[in-house]
Amino acid sequence: MQHDHQKCIAVSLNDKQIQILAVAEELIAKNGFDGTSVRDIAKAAKVNIAMISYYFGSKDKLLEALFLYRISDFRMVLETVLSQDLSFFEMMDEIVALTIKRIHKNRRIHKIVNFEFSNGTRDIDFDLYVNQKKENLLVIDNFIKKGQEEGVFNKNVNIQMLTPTILGTYFHFYYNKRFYQSLLELEDDQAIDNYVHTTLTQHVQQTIKAVLTNEK
Repeated sequence: MQHDHQKCIAVSLNDKQIQILAVAEELIAKNGFDGTSVRDIAKAAKVNIAMISYYFGSKDKLLEALFLYRISDFRMVLETVLSQDLSFFEMMDEIVALTIKRIHKNRRIHKIVNFEFSNGTRDIDFDLYVNQKKENLLVIDNFIKKGQEEGVFNKNVNIQMLTPTILGTYFHFYYNKRFYQSLLELEDDQAIDNYVHTTLTQHVQQTIKAVLTNEK
């Protein structure tokens, strides 16, 4: 029953809930989960603690709702891309660009997920989040297999490693952005954003297409 409740939260949030989650995301990314209290979130969101308790039940459940909120619509967006009248390579480019755009925009939640997912002492239910990620991967898996059947992509592709290739390239760049900012003479955050959405994205698109067409 709790799972159904959390799934409902993820897909039908009102403006106030979204506001609370956005504030929680910013505070937790900055101060850590343990360093952020419900009182802190309530104060920054300009709501009372009772409202957070009513909407989410607890800080753990609020975090679960945040994870689902950030990932719940990705499958729908993916399917929209794949419904377009594009070639397989054009659609792959769109998937890569969409993925990088989303992780760059939502990089705070990725930082939180990576830390909390590895924390074995936390009483946070990741099952729905993991299942949603699997469903998203299945959409990509079906797309790649269709390309293989059409003879566009080679059959020796480790589909499960495509997403880590995209994310790994992005996060290596972002977590070392001071170095790359100096190396590439990127003056400010706007220049970094532009680089991510142009040069970095194009590099990853080329990399993924090379993997999809390279014969072993």
